[in-house]
Amino acid sequence: MTETPAPAYQVLARKYRPETFADLVGQDAMVRTLKNAFQADRIAQAFIMTGIRGTGKTTTARIIAKGMNCIGPDGTGGPTITPCGGCEHCVAIMEGRHVDVQEMDAASHTGVQNIRDAIIETVSYRAASARYKIFIIDEVHMLSTSAFNALLKTLEEPPAHVKFIFATTEIRKVPVTVLSRCQRFDLRRIEPEDMIALLRRIADAEGAQITVDALALITRAAEGSARDATSLLDQAISHGAGETTAENIRAMLGLADRGRVLDLFDMILRGDAAGALAELSAQYAEGADPLAVLRDLAEISHWISVVKITPDAADDPTISPDERARGVQMAQDLPLRVLARMWQMLLRALEEVAAAPNAMMAAEMAVIRLTHVADMPTPDRLIQQLQDNPPPPPDGGGGGGQLPRGGPAGATTQMAQTNGTISSYQGTTAAQPAPALDASLARYPSFDHVIELIRAQRDVKLLVEVETGLRLVSYQPGRIEFCPTEDAPGDLAQRLGSALQRWTGNRWAISVVSSGGAPTIAETRDAAENELREQASAHPMVQAVMACFPKAHITDIRTQEEIAASVMDEALPEVEDEWDPFEDE
Repeated sequence: MTETPAPAYQVLARKYRPETFADLVGQDAMVRTLKNAFQADRIAQAFIMTGIRGTGKTTTARIIAKGMNCIGPDGTGGPTITPCGGCEHCVAIMEGRHVDVQEMDAASHTGVQNIRDAIIETVSYRAASARYKIFIIDEVHMLSTSAFNALLKTLEEPPAHVKFIFATTEIRKVPVTVLSRCQRFDLRRIEPEDMIALLRRIADAEGAQITVDALALITRAAEGSARDATSLLDQAISHGAGETTAENIRAMLGLADRGRVLDLFDMILRGDAAGALAELSAQYAEGADPLAVLRDLAEISHWISVVKITPDAADDPTISPDERARGVQMAQDLPLRVLARMWQMLLRALEEVAAAPNAMMAAEMAVIRLTHVADMPTPDRLIQQLQDNPPPPPDGGGGGGQLPRGGPAGATTQMAQTNGTISSYQGTTAAQPAPALDASLARYPSFDHVIELIRAQRDVKLLVEVETGLRLVSYQPGRIEFCPTEDAPGDLAQRLGSALQRWTGNRWAISVVSSGGAPTIAETRDAAENELREQASAHPMVQAVMACFPKAHITDIRTQEEIAASVMDEALPEVEDEWDPFEDE
């Protein structure tokens, strides 16, 4: 009795390749469009699929080919969005052996002769057994210019029995003349939630035990590619003994523990060079790749920056609850300029480590540089240091005195740190600061400086409310007294004080009075326009129009001078008569 040979092992990426549109993950928009096209019998002559690697471009092409040629279990079916998968055409197409469905790799067949032999000279012959003759060209952007030109005429007017399906990862390299003749579908990156669900289904089908954290790590490493994720899952199942954990995945990919990378990130920001080097060495000894560690640091600096701007970004399914809590706290504590500086320096460090003969040495030098820069004083601290320890005068004399708060004309000096240098500029103060004024508040000698600070922080809502709803009564750095307008929000003082404290690091006393104050910034700015509007409203003709149309209102005012100027701008230039040599004859 002969034993039946065991089936050959098949990698998970091929074993679980989608066979119908229902199996495709994360491509709902494309599936909906194709479904409507098939139902309305409006199937295009040519399709082009674009997207990153592993999102299902070639698989989609095969499913479309199956749907076009499927005849159903009884052999009488027509083109369908749900191919049966059991008829001779469906089986042959999925196995890649159908005589009427030809697949060509443009990366290895780039020339015009390849296109002529494979397509142009065979396109006029009808399909041997299927409904349509279908040409699938993968990585179509690799075709030469002459090959594209040879294909254009056939692509524009193909026989009714011929369909083209192209796939590419570089859609910008495909000539516009080709794109205009194709129905385009952009396959999206797989969302993390969909990817984790897909990996869980495959793992359960394979009887593999794998933790949620491990699946999240695989999803993050795959970067939206279903094929990469499935291949990593295949490797992870083989790598782990029993239940596959996140530690197994980190060891397999050469990654460091995310929590330990956050620890390293925190040590760098605290300027703890010795601790940071010790942590980097410990991660390296446990198998972490130095380049991967720096890449994780850069990813963390980017993620925390995004969370600081958009708190909802913390709700990432690939991030564990502990990481999420630490990231949110760091986003609250760290200034954006520090995170941006970390990002820029890490980008440069990644280039250095990738090019260095010894990656670990380069990574250690990068960490030393990062900790040194992280310990540099901020502009506020620099002003305080200059206040406490003023430099000696240029003539070499001792003493010193304090940082000047104002000159005879009420001028004050603002210090700013830019790329390691100190620059200064003069500004005019509206009122003398209090004797015990914090040195950092000397940067805001007038209320105009406060307005510029709000504008620099891009808080548009607060800027508009301050300009339209605040009548300034008195101002000195750290203290603002104003009378609100009728339209001012009730919590304007509270929000203005909180914002200034957050941006300057100092408490501001914001007080509200019931009357008085200068005109608002908006009123001052619009005074001329308001005066002109009042004059227009008092004009007898305007009043007559308003009497006939009570709901009308003035939207724009143009003076006679403005009208005349616009007419001159819009008028065609005068053309002088040209001299005619035959005019005198």
